[in-house]
Amino acid sequence: MRRALIIIGVVLILLGIAAVLHPTYTYHQQQQVAKVGPFQATVDEEKTAQIPVAATAAALVVGLALVLIGARTKA
Repeated sequence: MRRALIIIGVVLILLGIAAVLHPTYTYHQQQQVAKVGPFQATVDEEKTAQIPVAATAAALVVGLALVLIGARTKA
């Protein structure tokens, strides 16, 4: 249990740091616009998503808390 808390805490801290360093990311989405018989037309759209600041802060705080709790519990 102790080890699992520390590992989950470290993962959350790393995800929080990654979100602080790179708060937005882009991805591509293909949509089918028209289909006539065997032919189809698709459009490739580039979309941008942003990671909320509250989620970043929560990941860092919860990760730090889990590491501290895991370090203080007796084996």
